[in-house]
Amino acid sequence: MKTIKGPGIFLSQFIGERPPFNTLAGLAAWAAGLGYRALQIPCHQPGIFDLERAAVSQTYCDEIRGVLAGFGLEISELSTHLEGQLMAVNPAYDLAFDNFAPQALRGDPARRTDWAVATLKRAAAASEKLGLRAHATFSGSLAWPWFYPWPPHHEALFDEAFAELARRWLPVLETFDQHGVDLCYELHPGEDLHDGVTFERFLQAVNQHPRCHILYDPSHLFLQHIDYLQFIDLYHPHIRAFHVKDAEFQRNGRSGVYGGYQPWLLRAGRFRSLGDGQIDFGGIFSRLAQYAFSGWAVLEWECCLKAGKTGAREGAEFIRNHIIPVSDRAFDDFAAAGNASSVRQQLGLDRDA
Repeated sequence: MKTIKGPGIFLSQFIGERPPFNTLAGLAAWAAGLGYRALQIPCHQPGIFDLERAAVSQTYCDEIRGVLAGFGLEISELSTHLEGQLMAVNPAYDLAFDNFAPQALRGDPARRTDWAVATLKRAAAASEKLGLRAHATFSGSLAWPWFYPWPPHHEALFDEAFAELARRWLPVLETFDQHGVDLCYELHPGEDLHDGVTFERFLQAVNQHPRCHILYDPSHLFLQHIDYLQFIDLYHPHIRAFHVKDAEFQRNGRSGVYGGYQPWLLRAGRFRSLGDGQIDFGGIFSRLAQYAFSGWAVLEWECCLKAGKTGAREGAEFIRNHIIPVSDRAFDDFAAAGNASSVRQQLGLDRDA
């Protein structure tokens, strides 16, 4: 068993143009004031965190850690969700995702992918310099247009999609291994890695790579109607990062898990602020503590109703109240007694001696 670290907060949804949300120090002061103890920092905002500098400069990384330490904060993980998305993009999504890349690379998928690979490798180097053990990302997707296939299931198509995904990610996984950092894929609809089965398929394709792991976010599993508690029982050895995000599913006669092309507010399944949805976080925190999860509980705020600042304020307390300080002894230790001899007597093994 292990006490989970937290609360942490993912900064992506809160970075803005106005103070305090336009500098790392401002965000740190704000988050610390709400009771957070760690920040998960995205790598696509150089004004907040300069990944290129961090990858090559221990001095810069020490300065970043020093700024955060001044507010009583640590870094939980770095995040390359947008860059990970660009590791594999089906042509159907080229225009939608092109803005994730630098201006000079837009419209050039091959160079865009090369840039994503280089950026992920920089994130591995920066993570080591920052003393981090895990990194958060997306897998990207080649096969997602066929997630509910018509024409019918084409095994060769999926075999090639996962083989190509593995070819692209293996050099990145090797780099993370060299830097001693786990690469944690957030299992997410829209990504080729979106559930346990697809993660297993990818893990096999990358030869059970020791750095291939999972960022556990129950909201994405819940909205797919996956048993997100049993998921922990099945995959806990691979869960190395944790997004605390709530969701709800309002079963109705008009639309279902696919959303009906509707905005989030009108979908049957939608994300909610912590405590406003239907996810059993008591069960989640219990299982993660039981399986000695050693990472951070990090709020990812996404809600179709509540304001983000309110969700962040409430989220810190919600996470703190769900963290279980694990016991260092069994509650019935007081009743334990006996040595090897008495144990044999209790079993009736020495009566004929």
